Amino acid sequence: MTTPSIEAARRRTFAIISHPDAGKTTLTEKFLLYGGALTGGAGAVKARGDRRSATSDWMELEKQRGISITSTVLQFPYRDCVVNLLDTPGHRDFSEDTYRVLAAADAAVMVLDAAKGIEPQTLKLFEVCKARQMPLLTFINKWDRPGRDALELLDEIESMIGVQPAPVTWPVGIAGDFRGVVDRRTGDFIRFTRTARGATEAPEEVIDAARAAVEEGASWTTARDEIELLETSGLDHDEELFLGGEMSPTFFGSALTNFGVRLLLDALIDLSPPATAREDTDGKPRPLDAPFSGFVFKVAANMDKAHRDRIAFLRVCSGEFERGMVVTHGTTGKPFATKYAHQVFGQERETIEQAYPGDIVGLVNATDVRVGDTLWAEEQVTFPRIPTFAPEHFMVARVRDTGRFKQFRRGIEQLDQEGVVQVLRDPDLGDQAPVLAAVGPMQFDVAKHRLENEFGAPVELSPTAYSVARRTDEGSSAALRSMRGVDVLARADGTLLALFESRYWLDRLQGDQPELTLEPLVAGELAG
Repeated sequence: MTTPSIEAARRRTFAIISHPDAGKTTLTEKFLLYGGALTGGAGAVKARGDRRSATSDWMELEKQRGISITSTVLQFPYRDCVVNLLDTPGHRDFSEDTYRVLAAADAAVMVLDAAKGIEPQTLKLFEVCKARQMPLLTFINKWDRPGRDALELLDEIESMIGVQPAPVTWPVGIAGDFRGVVDRRTGDFIRFTRTARGATEAPEEVIDAARAAVEEGASWTTARDEIELLETSGLDHDEELFLGGEMSPTFFGSALTNFGVRLLLDALIDLSPPATAREDTDGKPRPLDAPFSGFVFKVAANMDKAHRDRIAFLRVCSGEFERGMVVTHGTTGKPFATKYAHQVFGQERETIEQAYPGDIVGLVNATDVRVGDTLWAEEQVTFPRIPTFAPEHFMVARVRDTGRFKQFRRGIEQLDQEGVVQVLRDPDLGDQAPVLAAVGPMQFDVAKHRLENEFGAPVELSPTAYSVARRTDEGSSAALRSMRGVDVLARADGTLLALFESRYWLDRLQGDQPELTLEPLVAGELAG
């Protein structure tokens, strides 16, 4: 008999994070290739008569810039498991979206470029993983190209994010002269063989150590010396440290040529935790076999240009989801029908009939559902809301054609609900000139592009002098509004944010008037 807990044990739900150009989207495609979800080479997604030619990057702006700026969900089978792969934006400007995705994941893969290592503009994403104590696997990519020393890269991972790398595979040959990897668990040498443009699974020739020593010569000797150093240093996998987010199993390979992809995917199945009981707001775990429950971690609109609809991504936490079931929307207390439930595969989707803990369900036209909302059946539960980041960049938005104000207002509301930007309003101005607040300036590019291309609302974005925000309350707002260099604006959820032109002025005010409410936003503090 199938139960939610049995099905949950088969689930592996993880996110991929990396810097742009480190190979995240390529690795995502290669996972799909090894999972049987790609045919005819990477980039051709198998479904509906092979008519799709999608990857995880579907937004027009993503195609123009060649980077991921939205998160997507991809599900595929591998071995006897169901893999839910959450692709994330590849830039620190979208670290808030990455944070939301990580809330729905049970583990993460950090992809690093062998030539660049951990890049400063991506460090914030990795720090978010560390702060969440997320089990983290590391894939050092592009070893078939010139790059840095392997031991140097390990030192950098430990020093910059405070996670101890534990190499499971070790490269034979320096970056750019890639011979293969040693599987430290067995001692076998797996020889690197190129495939034509990475269109098929990479051949893996397993060679014992004695033969490898003869055939690979000095490269093998160097690799063996380095492996002995790793063993002396105690850099071996420790399950407890891994699950606590303190140690990261590390793999070397080349996603473009598929080499090392299977070893990494097998490790995700063997090492990553399955879906487990999630704690509610009281810190009490919701049993996997309890009645259905889940929380929304992302809302996206206009993924399907033909329908211009809105989809809420829900992580199933307990019980069995059945399409058409009526659940309770925790925020409003109202019943919610799940007739339009989809399994999402990048931009494409198909109707889903059932889902279990760890799975991601796309609820179409869930108009009243917001990021962080809980849905439940039979037994009430509320999961912790997903904190927002403290914005660091602020711009005033105005519609350039007053005849398009209705479209502008609808677009602003939609972007706010999705979390593309935070929308702050002055009570006296409303939507006439809202302030868009963002973690990174690239979020403004996305907001402007979508307002103009999806909603037909040409906009003008004007910079402001604000540089830092803190949460405040009604009791402090009057005093704050009377000060120079400070303004108080409201988010759609009623939260009041005090905006300061100077961090120095904020620090001084907190010292001089400690009675004023000026609280940091928790997630922003966690992310550094």
